[in-house]
Amino acid sequence: MTQGAGQGPEVRTPTVRDFRVPAYVHEAGPYAQGTHPGEVVPPLDESEDYPEGYTPTQRDLPVINRGDTVLVSVVPEAAGTAQPETGQGPLYVVGDVHGYLDQLVAALQEKGLVDAEGNWSAGTARLWFLGDFTDRGPDGIGVIDLVMRLSAEAAAAGGYCKALMGNHELLLLGAKRFGDTPVNSGAGTATFHAAWLLNGGQKTDMDRLQDHHLQWMARLDAMELVDGHLLVHSDTTAYLDYGDSIEAVNDTVRETIARNDADEVWDLFRKFTKRFSFRDEGGADAVRSLLDVYGGTRIVHGHSPIPYLLGEVGSEDGEDESGPVVAGPHIYADGLAIAMDGGVTMAGKLLVQQLPLDS
Repeated sequence: MTQGAGQGPEVRTPTVRDFRVPAYVHEAGPYAQGTHPGEVVPPLDESEDYPEGYTPTQRDLPVINRGDTVLVSVVPEAAGTAQPETGQGPLYVVGDVHGYLDQLVAALQEKGLVDAEGNWSAGTARLWFLGDFTDRGPDGIGVIDLVMRLSAEAAAAGGYCKALMGNHELLLLGAKRFGDTPVNSGAGTATFHAAWLLNGGQKTDMDRLQDHHLQWMARLDAMELVDGHLLVHSDTTAYLDYGDSIEAVNDTVRETIARNDADEVWDLFRKFTKRFSFRDEGGADAVRSLLDVYGGTRIVHGHSPIPYLLGEVGSEDGEDESGPVVAGPHIYADGLAIAMDGGVTMAGKLLVQQLPLDS
Protein backbone atom coordinates (compact mmCIF):
# COMPACT_ATOMS: atom_id res chain seq x y z
CA MET A 1 0.00 0.00 0.00
CA THR A 2 1.22 3.45 -0.82
CA GLN A 3 2.57 5.24 2.22
CA GLY A 4 0.13 7.83 3.54
CA ALA A 5 -2.85 6.33 1.64
CA GLY A 6 -5.08 5.20 4.49
CA GLN A 7 -2.35 3.79 6.71
CA GLY A 8 -1.94 4.62 10.38
CA PRO A 9 0.12 7.56 11.57
CA GLU A 10 3.88 7.57 11.53
CA VAL A 11 5.58 7.82 14.89
CA ARG A 12 8.59 10.07 14.58
CA THR A 13 10.35 12.90 16.31
CA PRO A 14 9.84 16.25 14.55
CA THR A 15 12.98 17.94 13.34
CA VAL A 16 13.60 21.54 12.38
CA ARG A 17 15.50 22.46 9.25
CA ASP A 18 18.12 25.09 9.95
CA PHE A 19 17.29 27.66 7.28
CA ARG A 20 18.29 31.25 7.72
CA VAL A 21 15.51 33.58 8.78
CA PRO A 22 14.91 35.87 5.76
CA ALA A 23 16.16 39.40 6.18
CA TYR A 24 12.70 40.89 5.81
CA VAL A 25 11.58 39.27 9.07
CA HIS A 26 13.74 41.77 10.94
CA GLU A 27 13.28 44.81 8.69
CA ALA A 28 10.84 47.53 9.63
CA GLY A 29 11.86 50.62 7.67
CA PRO A 30 8.90 52.74 6.57
CA TYR A 31 6.69 49.65 6.83
CA ALA A 32 6.95 49.16 10.56
CA GLN A 33 3.30 48.17 10.81
CA GLY A 34 3.10 45.14 8.45
CA THR A 35 0.81 42.20 9.28
CA HIS A 36 3.34 39.69 7.96
CA PRO A 37 6.96 40.65 7.48
CA GLY A 38 6.75 42.90 4.44
CA GLU A 39 3.10 42.28 3.68
CA VAL A 40 1.10 45.23 2.37
CA VAL A 41 -2.36 46.10 3.68
CA PRO A 42 -4.13 49.41 4.31
CA PRO A 43 -3.30 51.18 7.59
CA LEU A 44 -5.63 51.79 10.47
CA ASP A 45 -4.77 55.48 10.55
CA GLU A 46 -5.04 57.09 7.12
CA SER A 47 -4.13 60.54 8.43
CA GLU A 48 -0.37 59.86 8.54
CA ASP A 49 2.01 60.97 5.82
CA TYR A 50 3.70 58.21 3.84
CA PRO A 51 6.43 58.06 1.19
CA GLU A 52 5.05 58.80 -2.24
CA GLY A 53 4.42 55.72 -4.37
CA TYR A 54 4.04 53.25 -1.53
CA THR A 55 1.22 51.76 0.46
CA PRO A 56 1.47 52.05 4.24
CA THR A 57 1.14 48.89 6.27
CA GLN A 58 0.07 47.79 9.70
CA ARG A 59 2.33 45.48 11.72
CA ASP A 60 0.38 43.43 14.24
CA LEU A 61 2.47 40.26 14.15
CA PRO A 62 5.32 39.55 16.56
CA VAL A 63 8.76 39.22 15.00
CA ILE A 64 10.25 35.79 15.64
CA ASN A 65 14.03 35.92 15.75
CA ARG A 66 16.58 33.16 15.42
CA GLY A 67 16.70 31.49 18.84
CA ASP A 68 12.98 31.87 19.53
CA THR A 69 10.98 28.66 19.93
CA VAL A 70 7.29 28.09 19.28
CA LEU A 71 5.79 24.81 20.46
CA VAL A 72 2.66 23.67 18.66
CA SER A 73 0.31 21.00 19.93
CA VAL A 74 -0.50 18.62 17.10
CA VAL A 75 -3.16 15.97 16.72
CA PRO A 76 -1.79 13.01 14.71
CA GLU A 77 -3.63 11.44 11.83
CA ALA A 78 -6.21 8.97 13.01
CA ALA A 79 -5.41 5.33 12.29
CA GLY A 80 -7.79 3.64 9.92
CA THR A 81 -9.52 6.88 8.91
CA ALA A 82 -12.62 6.06 6.88
CA GLN A 83 -12.50 7.16 3.27
CA PRO A 84 -15.42 8.52 1.21
CA GLU A 85 -17.77 5.92 -0.24
CA THR A 86 -17.31 7.33 -3.74
CA GLY A 87 -14.19 5.25 -4.40
CA GLN A 88 -11.97 8.29 -4.19
CA GLY A 89 -8.66 8.08 -2.39
CA PRO A 90 -7.56 9.91 0.76
CA LEU A 91 -7.62 13.70 0.94
CA TYR A 92 -4.46 15.76 1.55
CA VAL A 93 -3.88 19.50 1.86
CA VAL A 94 -0.67 21.52 1.47
CA GLY A 95 0.05 24.80 3.22
CA ASP A 96 1.92 27.82 1.86
CA VAL A 97 4.99 26.85 -0.21
CA HIS A 98 6.47 30.27 -1.09
CA GLY A 99 9.03 29.00 -3.56
CA TYR A 100 10.57 26.28 -1.38
CA LEU A 101 10.50 23.59 -4.05
CA ASP A 102 12.94 21.15 -2.43
CA GLN A 103 11.05 21.22 0.85
CA LEU A 104 7.77 20.65 -1.00
CA VAL A 105 9.07 17.62 -2.87
CA ALA A 106 10.48 16.17 0.36
CA ALA A 107 7.16 16.67 2.19
CA LEU A 108 5.18 15.05 -0.65
CA GLN A 109 7.60 12.11 -0.71
CA GLU A 110 7.26 11.68 3.04
CA LYS A 111 3.50 11.24 2.61
CA GLY A 112 3.92 8.85 -0.33
CA LEU A 113 2.31 11.25 -2.80
CA VAL A 114 5.30 11.41 -5.15
CA ASP A 115 8.16 8.99 -5.76
CA ALA A 116 11.91 9.51 -5.61
CA GLU A 117 11.82 11.25 -9.02
CA GLY A 118 9.01 13.59 -7.96
CA ASN A 119 6.31 11.84 -10.03
CA TRP A 120 2.78 11.20 -8.77
CA SER A 121 2.67 7.86 -6.94
CA ALA A 122 -0.52 8.09 -4.88
CA GLY A 123 -3.07 6.60 -7.30
CA THR A 124 -6.56 7.90 -6.54
CA ALA A 125 -5.48 10.22 -3.72
CA ARG A 126 -6.73 13.82 -3.78
CA LEU A 127 -4.36 16.71 -3.14
CA TRP A 128 -5.26 20.36 -2.58
CA PHE A 129 -2.78 23.22 -2.42
CA LEU A 130 -4.06 26.19 -0.38
CA GLY A 131 -2.21 28.88 -2.37
CA ASP A 132 0.90 31.09 -2.12
CA PHE A 133 3.31 29.25 -4.41
CA THR A 134 5.75 32.08 -5.04
CA ASP A 135 7.67 34.95 -3.38
CA ARG A 136 10.24 34.88 -0.55
CA GLY A 137 11.61 31.44 -1.48
CA PRO A 138 14.07 30.55 -4.26
CA ASP A 139 11.93 28.83 -6.92
CA GLY A 140 8.28 29.86 -7.12
CA ILE A 141 7.98 29.10 -10.83
CA GLY A 142 9.43 25.64 -10.20
CA VAL A 143 6.69 25.10 -7.61
CA ILE A 144 3.98 26.12 -10.08
CA ASP A 145 5.46 23.87 -12.76
CA LEU A 146 5.44 20.94 -10.33
CA VAL A 147 1.82 21.50 -9.30
CA MET A 148 0.72 21.78 -12.93
CA ARG A 149 2.55 18.55 -13.82
CA LEU A 150 1.19 16.66 -10.81
CA SER A 151 -2.32 17.76 -11.77
CA ALA A 152 -1.99 15.91 -15.09
CA GLU A 153 -0.29 12.86 -13.57
CA ALA A 154 -2.82 12.53 -10.73
CA ALA A 155 -5.76 12.79 -13.14
CA ALA A 156 -4.26 10.03 -15.30
CA ALA A 157 -4.02 7.81 -12.19
CA GLY A 158 -7.64 8.42 -11.17
CA GLY A 159 -6.90 10.96 -8.44
CA TYR A 160 -6.44 14.71 -8.62
CA CYS A 161 -4.17 17.57 -7.65
CA LYS A 162 -5.81 20.99 -7.43
CA ALA A 163 -4.93 24.44 -6.15
CA LEU A 164 -6.55 27.53 -4.63
CA MET A 165 -5.84 31.21 -5.21
CA GLY A 166 -3.60 32.85 -2.61
CA ASN A 167 -2.89 36.53 -2.11
CA HIS A 168 0.61 36.06 -3.56
CA GLU A 169 -0.84 34.70 -6.81
CA LEU A 170 -2.87 37.92 -7.05
CA LEU A 171 0.26 39.92 -6.24
CA LEU A 172 2.39 38.26 -8.92
CA LEU A 173 -0.40 38.58 -11.48
CA GLY A 174 -0.75 42.26 -10.64
CA ALA A 175 3.00 42.92 -10.76
CA LYS A 176 3.22 41.34 -14.21
CA ARG A 177 0.09 42.92 -15.66
CA PHE A 178 0.12 46.37 -14.08
CA GLY A 179 3.73 46.96 -13.04
CA ASP A 180 4.15 50.55 -11.83
CA THR A 181 0.61 51.64 -12.73
CA PRO A 182 -0.69 53.65 -9.74
CA VAL A 183 -3.57 52.07 -7.83
CA ASN A 184 -5.81 53.50 -5.13
CA SER A 185 -4.61 51.84 -1.95
CA GLY A 186 -7.08 53.61 0.31
CA ALA A 187 -4.24 55.67 1.77
CA GLY A 188 -2.44 57.19 -1.16
CA THR A 189 -0.72 55.86 -4.24
CA ALA A 190 0.63 52.33 -4.51
CA THR A 191 1.83 50.03 -7.27
CA PHE A 192 1.71 46.28 -7.64
CA HIS A 193 5.40 46.15 -8.54
CA ALA A 194 6.43 47.96 -5.34
CA ALA A 195 4.15 45.76 -3.25
CA TRP A 196 5.48 42.60 -4.92
CA LEU A 197 9.07 43.56 -4.16
CA LEU A 198 8.15 44.47 -0.59
CA ASN A 199 6.48 41.09 -0.15
CA GLY A 200 9.50 39.06 -1.20
CA GLY A 201 9.10 39.07 -4.98
CA GLN A 202 11.95 37.21 -6.70
CA LYS A 203 13.44 38.55 -9.95
CA THR A 204 14.14 35.00 -11.11
CA ASP A 205 10.43 34.18 -10.82
CA MET A 206 9.45 37.24 -12.84
CA ASP A 207 12.06 36.43 -15.51
CA ARG A 208 10.73 32.87 -15.88
CA LEU A 209 7.03 33.74 -15.67
CA GLN A 210 5.25 32.72 -18.90
CA ASP A 211 1.76 33.14 -20.29
CA HIS A 212 0.67 29.63 -19.31
CA HIS A 213 1.65 30.33 -15.70
CA LEU A 214 -0.41 33.53 -15.72
CA GLN A 215 -3.41 31.78 -17.27
CA TRP A 216 -3.22 28.99 -14.71
CA MET A 217 -3.07 31.40 -11.78
CA ALA A 218 -5.92 33.55 -13.14
CA ARG A 219 -8.25 30.54 -13.28
CA LEU A 220 -7.67 29.21 -9.77
CA ASP A 221 -10.65 28.85 -7.45
CA ALA A 222 -10.79 30.91 -4.28
CA MET A 223 -12.55 28.25 -2.17
CA GLU A 224 -13.82 24.69 -2.34
CA LEU A 225 -15.81 22.27 -0.17
CA VAL A 226 -14.33 18.77 0.07
CA ASP A 227 -15.54 16.03 2.44
CA GLY A 228 -17.03 18.63 4.78
CA HIS A 229 -13.86 20.75 4.80
CA LEU A 230 -14.19 24.32 3.54
CA LEU A 231 -10.80 24.99 1.94
CA VAL A 232 -9.64 28.61 1.62
CA HIS A 233 -6.31 30.39 1.52
CA SER A 234 -6.83 33.27 3.96
CA ASP A 235 -8.14 33.23 7.51
CA THR A 236 -10.56 36.05 6.81
CA THR A 237 -14.30 36.54 6.37
CA ALA A 238 -13.68 38.75 3.31
CA TYR A 239 -14.86 35.92 1.05
CA LEU A 240 -18.38 36.91 2.04
CA ASP A 241 -17.91 40.12 0.04
CA TYR A 242 -17.77 38.14 -3.20
CA GLY A 243 -20.84 35.93 -3.14
CA ASP A 244 -23.26 33.80 -1.12
CA SER A 245 -22.14 30.49 -2.62
CA ILE A 246 -18.82 28.86 -3.44
CA GLU A 247 -19.61 29.02 -7.14
CA ALA A 248 -20.48 32.72 -6.92
CA VAL A 249 -17.26 33.57 -5.06
CA ASN A 250 -15.09 31.67 -7.53
CA ASP A 251 -16.85 33.23 -10.51
CA THR A 252 -16.58 36.74 -9.06
CA VAL A 253 -12.85 36.37 -8.35
CA ARG A 254 -12.14 35.07 -11.87
CA GLU A 255 -14.27 37.78 -13.47
CA THR A 256 -12.52 40.47 -11.45
CA ILE A 257 -9.13 39.26 -12.66
CA ALA A 258 -10.37 38.94 -16.25
CA ARG A 259 -11.58 42.55 -16.34
CA ASN A 260 -7.95 43.59 -15.95
CA ASP A 261 -8.72 46.67 -13.87
CA ALA A 262 -5.75 47.46 -11.63
CA ASP A 263 -7.83 49.03 -8.84
CA GLU A 264 -10.26 46.08 -8.74
CA VAL A 265 -7.45 43.52 -8.60
CA TRP A 266 -5.70 45.56 -5.91
CA ASP A 267 -8.86 45.57 -3.80
CA LEU A 268 -9.11 41.80 -4.23
CA PHE A 269 -5.48 41.41 -3.19
CA ARG A 270 -6.02 43.72 -0.21
CA LYS A 271 -8.98 41.67 1.06
CA PHE A 272 -7.19 38.33 0.54
CA THR A 273 -4.29 39.69 2.61
CA LYS A 274 -6.46 40.14 5.73
CA ARG A 275 -5.88 37.59 8.48
CA PHE A 276 -6.58 36.43 12.07
CA SER A 277 -10.38 36.58 11.78
CA PHE A 278 -10.69 33.15 13.43
CA ARG A 279 -8.35 33.84 16.33
CA ASP A 280 -9.11 35.18 19.80
CA GLU A 281 -12.56 36.08 21.11
CA GLY A 282 -15.22 35.76 18.43
CA GLY A 283 -13.00 33.62 16.20
CA ALA A 284 -15.29 30.59 16.29
CA ASP A 285 -18.26 32.78 15.37
CA ALA A 286 -16.31 34.15 12.41
CA VAL A 287 -15.66 30.60 11.21
CA ARG A 288 -19.33 29.75 11.62
CA SER A 289 -20.29 32.79 9.53
CA LEU A 290 -18.44 31.21 6.60
CA LEU A 291 -19.59 27.64 7.25
CA ASP A 292 -23.22 28.77 7.50
CA VAL A 293 -23.05 30.35 4.05
CA TYR A 294 -20.74 28.02 2.13
CA GLY A 295 -21.27 24.71 3.93
CA GLY A 296 -18.94 22.32 5.70
CA THR A 297 -18.16 21.51 9.30
CA ARG A 298 -14.60 22.83 9.43
CA ILE A 299 -12.47 25.42 7.66
CA VAL A 300 -8.92 24.68 6.52
CA HIS A 301 -6.66 27.62 5.63
CA GLY A 302 -3.09 28.74 5.02
CA HIS A 303 -1.85 32.35 4.87
CA SER A 304 -1.09 33.08 8.54
CA PRO A 305 2.03 31.23 9.73
CA ILE A 306 1.28 29.13 12.79
CA PRO A 307 4.05 30.76 14.89
CA TYR A 308 2.47 34.20 14.32
CA LEU A 309 -1.06 32.86 14.67
CA LEU A 310 -0.26 31.58 18.13
CA GLY A 311 1.55 34.78 19.12
CA GLU A 312 3.90 32.73 21.29
CA VAL A 313 7.69 33.06 21.39
CA GLY A 314 10.16 31.28 23.61
CA SER A 315 13.59 32.11 24.94
CA GLU A 316 15.18 35.39 23.93
CA ASP A 317 18.66 34.55 25.25
CA GLY A 318 19.85 33.54 21.79
CA GLU A 319 21.37 30.26 22.96
CA ASP A 320 19.06 28.07 20.90
CA GLU A 321 20.02 28.30 17.22
CA SER A 322 16.92 26.50 15.95
CA GLY A 323 13.93 28.19 14.34
CA PRO A 324 10.30 27.98 15.44
CA VAL A 325 9.21 24.39 16.12
CA VAL A 326 6.10 23.57 14.08
CA ALA A 327 5.31 19.87 14.18
CA GLY A 328 2.03 19.97 12.28
CA PRO A 329 -1.29 21.78 11.68
CA HIS A 330 -2.87 23.92 14.41
CA ILE A 331 -6.51 23.24 15.36
CA TYR A 332 -8.28 26.18 17.00
CA ALA A 333 -11.50 28.28 17.11
CA ASP A 334 -13.38 25.64 19.14
CA GLY A 335 -12.03 22.95 16.82
CA LEU A 336 -13.63 24.56 13.76
CA ALA A 337 -10.44 25.81 12.06
CA ILE A 338 -7.23 24.12 10.92
CA ALA A 339 -4.21 26.32 10.14
CA MET A 340 -1.81 24.85 7.56
CA ASP A 341 0.92 27.47 7.08
CA GLY A 342 3.85 26.00 8.99
CA GLY A 343 6.07 29.03 8.39
CA VAL A 344 8.55 27.54 5.94
CA THR A 345 9.87 31.04 5.18
CA MET A 346 10.98 31.45 8.80
CA ALA A 347 12.65 28.05 9.17
CA GLY A 348 9.40 26.38 10.20
CA LYS A 349 7.90 23.45 8.33
CA LEU A 350 6.14 23.03 5.01
CA LEU A 351 3.01 21.12 5.94
CA VAL A 352 1.31 18.34 3.98
CA GLN A 353 -1.55 16.79 5.96
CA GLN A 354 -4.09 14.05 5.42
CA LEU A 355 -7.67 14.95 6.38
CA PRO A 356 -9.71 14.51 8.47
CA LEU A 357 -7.94 15.38 11.72
CA ASP A 358 -9.32 14.54 15.15
CA SER A 359 -10.42 17.47 17.30
